[in-house]
Amino acid sequence: MSLSKKRKVDTECRIFQEKWTSSYMFTEVNRKPVCLVCMQQVSVLKEYNIRRHYETQHGEKYNSLHGELRRQKVNEMLVSLRKQQSVFTRSREASDAAVKASYLIASKIALASKPYCEGEFVKTCMLKAAEIVCPEKRQAFANISLTRNTVADRISELSADLDSQLKRKVESFLAFSVAIDESTDITDVAQLAIFIRGVDETLTVTEEFLELVPMHDTTTAEDIFRSVVGALDRVGADWSRAVSLATDGAPSMIGKKAGAATKFREKVQAANGGGDFWTFHCILHQEALCCKSLKMDHVMEVVVRTVNFIRARGHNHRQFDSLLSDSNITHGLPYHTEVRWLSRGAVLKRFFDLRGEIGHFMEEKGKPVKELQCPVWLQDLAFMVDITEHLNNLNKMLQGRKKNVTQYYDSIRAFKLKLTLWETQMASGDPAHFPCLRDVCAASVNPVMRQYKDKISGLLREFEKRFQVFSELETEFAVFRSPFTVRASDVPVDMQLEIIDLQCNVELKDKFASVGLDTFYQYLLPDYPKLTALAAKMLCMFGTTYLCEQVFSVMNINKTKLRSKLTHKHLNEILKLAATQDIMPDIDALVQAKRCQVSGANTEQD
Repeated sequence: MSLSKKRKVDTECRIFQEKWTSSYMFTEVNRKPVCLVCMQQVSVLKEYNIRRHYETQHGEKYNSLHGELRRQKVNEMLVSLRKQQSVFTRSREASDAAVKASYLIASKIALASKPYCEGEFVKTCMLKAAEIVCPEKRQAFANISLTRNTVADRISELSADLDSQLKRKVESFLAFSVAIDESTDITDVAQLAIFIRGVDETLTVTEEFLELVPMHDTTTAEDIFRSVVGALDRVGADWSRAVSLATDGAPSMIGKKAGAATKFREKVQAANGGGDFWTFHCILHQEALCCKSLKMDHVMEVVVRTVNFIRARGHNHRQFDSLLSDSNITHGLPYHTEVRWLSRGAVLKRFFDLRGEIGHFMEEKGKPVKELQCPVWLQDLAFMVDITEHLNNLNKMLQGRKKNVTQYYDSIRAFKLKLTLWETQMASGDPAHFPCLRDVCAASVNPVMRQYKDKISGLLREFEKRFQVFSELETEFAVFRSPFTVRASDVPVDMQLEIIDLQCNVELKDKFASVGLDTFYQYLLPDYPKLTALAAKMLCMFGTTYLCEQVFSVMNINKTKLRSKLTHKHLNEILKLAATQDIMPDIDALVQAKRCQVSGANTEQD
């Protein structure tokens, strides 16, 4: 027995006919027939249904209208319907605008590290301004919901949107790397910051904050490893595509037998079949550790003791600033902070520049600095000022976002060559690149600089020892940085033919000269699979944990003594908005899912 198919009127392509407007007082709205008299919809677009509705509901009243009178009545009804529609449209647009404004303001509050309750203060200011500038628009501002709870919800939704976008990005990564660092917040809770940097099939680099994981108990290698694994699994990362891990170099991070980096490598190599995986001790941290190899404590001890005597006592500080003001000197002495990378150089430079004023002030206080009268100690101070200035310049070059690991390598390689040059010059008594030392030696009789040559040699050895990982990657770096000058015989066998083809391509050679490394390899797709695979690995590598340090700074601004009860969930959401780089929240999509919520705050005029 055959069953007849159920009829579907939606598939019959029925068309509304204009004559029905004058005959039955109907119009079409969103492909549905609507009665102009009672605004009722007819479910099926058929003349019989429309005629029956008109004759049974409105025929007695409007059948007497004919000709021009009927046309006028129909036009009036059409105009009335359009007015109603425009009112609803304007109302919806105003509602969407108010919701979008609340999202934008909540985002700004998070980016400025302000408390959620600042939204109510912002709204009060807007209403006061509206009363003066545009009183007729005051209600539009009043409809923007900025209560504390609303701001918290908006930030949560923006953060969730970023998270969902990041998950989709991570799924497309051909290769990715991770940077992790650990610090402690105001409540003594250890916080592990995790960043991810990946490259997709178009060789586009995405560098994003992944998560801040609180560690309420111990911070062992196993704890750190589990936290990182949980964060990566949450976003669906493919472990076989992991390339490298950058850490701060703590023992729990880089222990050879049971460090988090070792556990991470084992998991990755189990997933990729024993492929290459690199771990980097943050270059910035290592550069700071190299500075300590100078062993000039006899200089730093005097400088720090003197600066603390002047700065730690308010009376002394005011008197010293007054002394500087009398000499038209505007900048005083900064404190030395061991954990700040550039602090040592800043303190030494100011101390050296103000050594005359410092010596005079300390003598007046009965605390003379006898070392300031010693030519040898002054030479040591001048050398420390100059070498820390050079190291600080290197540190600044290593800082920043969106840098390729080869840029760090080039900066370190250039500094080692500079150290070799300075070593040779100091051996011959030429402090050409040490201006403070040169000035002090010019005022001294028979200055001796042999000891500074030894200091530079020790610093060079320290750099060679701490940056050995770069030597292991030198071949890959050379191919990635200079594919047109590297010799084909020096590269891995599977790349040799591609290198030859590339070096003979004049068009790509011209392109290489005109664009940056991060975009050049996009032009090689899909003809050079081995080279682009190498480029994907190089582009996704982290060289430092600089981004983690930045997040910790934002964390400390948000979670203060006054906001120590800020929950981890809210802190994480704020940091996601503050640290996002390549992904922006889709506010328009979020607005579509919301309706205007009038703020519960009092909006009446005072």
